[in-house]
Formats: sequence, C-alpha cells, structure tokens
Amino acid sequence: MANLRQASLRHANLALVARTVLAADTPPSRADVAAATSLTRSTVSRLVDELVAGGILDEVESVVGGPGRPGRPATPLRASRARVAALGLQVGVGQLAARLVDLSGAVLAERLVTADLAGSRPGPVLRRLRTLATQVLDATPDGCRVVGAGLALPGIVDVAAGRLLSAPNLGWEDVTPAPGLAAALGDLALRVGNEADLAAHAYAHPAPGRDREPRDFLYLSGEVGIGGAVVVDGEVMAGRHGWAGEIGHVCVDPDGPPCRCGSTGCLEQYAGRLALLDAAGLDPSTSPAELARRARDGDEQARAATRSAGRALGVALSGVVNVLDIPTVVLGGHLAMVGDLLAPEVEEILGRRVLSARWVTPRVVIADVDPAPGATGAALLALDRVVSDPVAHLS
Repeated sequence: MANLRQASLRHANLALVARTVLAADTPPSRADVAAATSLTRSTVSRLVDELVAGGILDEVESVVGGPGRPGRPATPLRASRARVAALGLQVGVGQLAARLVDLSGAVLAERLVTADLAGSRPGPVLRRLRTLATQVLDATPDGCRVVGAGLALPGIVDVAAGRLLSAPNLGWEDVTPAPGLAAALGDLALRVGNEADLAAHAYAHPAPGRDREPRDFLYLSGEVGIGGAVVVDGEVMAGRHGWAGEIGHVCVDPDGPPCRCGSTGCLEQYAGRLALLDAAGLDPSTSPAELARRARDGDEQARAATRSAGRALGVALSGVVNVLDIPTVVLGGHLAMVGDLLAPEVEEILGRRVLSARWVTPRVVIADVDPAPGATGAALLALDRVVSDPVAHLS
C-alpha cells in the first residue's frame, strides 16, 4: 500500500513539474520550479532528470548570475524540441491537412492540399488523407517519438465513439474514420473531434501547458460554413453530448435562405465563405483575402458584402452573448482574413443588442490566419496527455 501511495505521489509530482516548466513565461531553473511547487530542490532535480531523459523537457544553455542568481550558473528548462510529437489531421470542405507538432507547439512537418470536398465520398477522401499522414510521419525527425494522433472534422462528432455523425457541408453521415487511416497510423490511437472545438483549443493553448488570454471567449471557425466553440476558463465547453457551439446554425432570419443542415436563415448562409463571395459578386474559388483587398480598395459590392456579413454575425452573436455572458468573440478561418472589415459592424451591433454592454464592452479579436488550426488543436490535445501523465510516456 505504501509503495502504491509513493508511486501515485511520483506520478502527480512529475505532472506538476512538467506543467510548471511548460507554463512558465521564461525558462525556469530547477530552483525556480522548486519555489513554484513547494517541492524540495532534491526532489525537483530528480524529477527533472527523469523528464529530460524521457524527452519531455530540455535543458538549455546555462545563465550565469543575473537578478537573484549570483554565483553558480542556473540551467533553464523548457519543453523539449523535436523529441516528442503528435500528429494532427483535418478534413475541411476546401482542404486536407496533416501536421506533426512537438511539445513546444512547433510544427515539425506538414502537408496541406486544397480540394473541393463538398458532396465527396468519405472513402476516397480518407485515402488521400492517409497518404498525407504517411508523408508527414515519414518526415518525423530522428529521435522524435510520435505519441498520438487526432482528426478534426467539420460537423457533429461522437468523440467517445470516434464517429462523425453528420457533416452537412461535406455531405457525410455516420462515418468512422479510424479504419480508413489505420494503415498510416499503425498503433497510434486516433481521437476524432469537431474542427471548431479543436481550433479553439489551439487558440486557448498555443502549446501544451501554455495559456493565452482571454480565458473566456466564443470562437468562430470560418471555412465554407461557420463552426463555433464556447471556451470557459481555457477549456472548450462541450455540452451534454459534446455538440455545443454550433453558432453557424444560429438563426438570423427564419424566412432566410435554406441551409444544408435542413433549416433556414442560418448564420453561415450570410457569413460563410461562399455566402460572402456570392454577395460580393465573386467566383466561389476566390480567396477571402482577395475579397478583403477589394473592399479596402473601395469596391462597393465587396464592402456591402462584408457589412451584411458583419450585421448577421452581430445579430447571431448578440443572442449567444446574452445567454452565456461571454463578451469576447475570436474570429478564425476565413473570418480572420476579413476580420478588420467585420469587427466594427459586429462590435457596434453587440454594443446595442447585448444587455450587459453598458458595463462590459463586447469585443472582437482576430486570430492569426491559419489554414488548418483544427489539425494543430488535434495534435496539441494528444500532447496534453503527455503533460498530464508523463509516466506513461517516459522511456
């Protein structure tokens, strides 16, 4: 019994030390970790040695002296580089992606392929994704261990069963992707998740153990449609069945155009990429960046399209903010590419329609433009398990 308690304490302390190092703004020394965790220096030193040997932490160049560090040099610690990684995959309506991400949050290898996958069949698409996964895994640096894999999909996902229930914009129903990817993944366990949830996770945590402000926000993931996620205290709020956050299917006008989901007047029929381009009189293959350029250059039809999308976003989001009391909105995907054009309209409407706006001003934050944030989030979620349970991944 005593041995069990001792083992359990070691597991908890290894996770504590790993989290402390990864969360630090600047690489801490062993003494810094001891002070932050209230563990003894000898205990921290022993645990750090295990984490370094297991490829979870790296020691970096020693720093001599400095404020509070006279005399002996300290050896700073950080997340390991290219020693432990996870594979993130993504299927979008307009592309396929595969990324290998390490514990520092760096992308070690990736493959991105543009493709029109609306109305596609799952089998051929998964075979193409399997090829990309194989190429990325083949590019794994020497000495790097791949510890997990995740797949981001644009639809309603049963995470526990690893099954996509419905992806209206793809035209997929009741798909279990793991068998189609097994030849590439081997014994890597695959976690399937909603693309917007995983992109929101990547925004909230740019690397395992690292947090970004704000801690509470609504995330909108724009591609052909609009996905959404609700983040509270840095964690994605999944809802009872894991399907929360479908902001793209909040109704703007019940008499509006039909949506692929079967309803009418959904937000994505006004602010989705295809809707935006159509309103601007542009070909569906046009990049949202080109739409933004035209609007900034004074093209009145492009400007009207972004104003209309901004109004729809403001109307839909004001109801969500009133219900959830989360007044920060993060725009990702194609919405980030036109975010500076949308934000003023959205913020003006939120300011009028959100009940609490008198006391807390709603604001719009624009995420970095990234073609596959869901793939990054899928990899980071797999790496989080290394940090929460280092023992399972130590050599």
